[in-house]
Amino acid sequence: MRRVVDASPTARRTPSRADPTVPCSPPFYPHYISPKQTLTAPIPSTKQAPATTEQAGTEAKPKTERRKRVLSGVQPTGSIHLGNYFGAIKNWVKMQEEFDAFYCVVDLHAITAGGHDPKELVKSTRSSAAIYLAAGLDPARSNVLGLDPARSNVFVQSHVSAHSELCWLLNCATPIGWLEKMIQFKEKARKAGEDVSVGLLDYPVLMASDILLYNADIVPVGEDQRQHLELTRDIAGRVNNLYGGGKWKKMGPKGSRAPSGRFRGGEILRVPDAYIPEAGARVMSLTDGSAKMSKSNPAEGSRINVLDSPDEIAKKIKRCKTDAFEGLEFGNPERPEATNLLTMYQLCTGMTKEEVLGECGSMRWGDFKPALTDAVIEHLTPIQARYAEIVEEEGYLDGVLKKGADAANEVAEKTVADVRDAMGFMERIH
Repeated sequence: MRRVVDASPTARRTPSRADPTVPCSPPFYPHYISPKQTLTAPIPSTKQAPATTEQAGTEAKPKTERRKRVLSGVQPTGSIHLGNYFGAIKNWVKMQEEFDAFYCVVDLHAITAGGHDPKELVKSTRSSAAIYLAAGLDPARSNVLGLDPARSNVFVQSHVSAHSELCWLLNCATPIGWLEKMIQFKEKARKAGEDVSVGLLDYPVLMASDILLYNADIVPVGEDQRQHLELTRDIAGRVNNLYGGGKWKKMGPKGSRAPSGRFRGGEILRVPDAYIPEAGARVMSLTDGSAKMSKSNPAEGSRINVLDSPDEIAKKIKRCKTDAFEGLEFGNPERPEATNLLTMYQLCTGMTKEEVLGECGSMRWGDFKPALTDAVIEHLTPIQARYAEIVEEEGYLDGVLKKGADAANEVAEKTVADVRDAMGFMERIH
């Protein structure tokens, strides 16, 4: 996949932040993801580019084409809830059909703020991985969603050491000013004061290494993570400018190959595009329909967890915030709770908006809440049953994660080896 620098007919004259000759200035993110660069739902085509040939001067042999690749992950902090499931994991399930998919439990990100509970981290990491598989990412068997299970590599981030190594290499090429301008860092640092961790400043670079290790073509992101993906593109561009192209070619004899087996020169790191999930698939808080459902919200009643019991689900929906309007409707800005709960019903039943309104539009809240409860329970029951099977089958989860980590390591080690090579590190002696 080639790097797109500017999608406009006339090239912009604004210097790229990735250019090492340009002083670091405030980020101009729209320059890096234009309407033509950002992929939106439906899921983009995975049609491969035509086969190309090897370097000029050698016999023309078609290269092996590869499927486009997608990378994503969720932190194992707290319980995975409906917002995570419908906003991320359900999209991953669709993507595994058409993409070379790498999905990880990002446990390194889970300790970003410091002060985590080590025992809880182990527990939640295993639980998160099991939910991935139960929800449709099981690489060994079909499941309740009836998907092709051979398309996903599911693994734990810390089981692939290249994540940490590439993060350090990228750190040394990333201006600190870029990180200090990140919105989430500024907001959280303001609250934490002098106790703010270096991890909170640096985790966007770790996120960049997660993405760039696997030469991902697209990365599913929500609006709150879009700035981080744009930073990833900036970092990749800067590394390519600093160490790629002709500079990389000179790291070995003419026509020599990099550790990954490809010829030196050109881009070291693939610059990914964003995939923005289709609007309307967001599940919001049960206590505030204008705020997203979140693990960090201290109110347990604000979310429905994938592993909640039927009684817990019924209790949370019964107590959730509603309004005093008659009937139910989508899209009224004065009624965020109505839109949120109807969306939840739509996602759990698979109905269209029109079908939901036809069935529920004239209901009162007292009639709709039991219907919503039944829909949520019915949707989650087979996932919970599969989850129980996974955690009870001795060695199964560990086997899946090992297989996923082996596949991830095979790709990641080639990428980080090329970065080391281009940056001038001595080749490792085996």
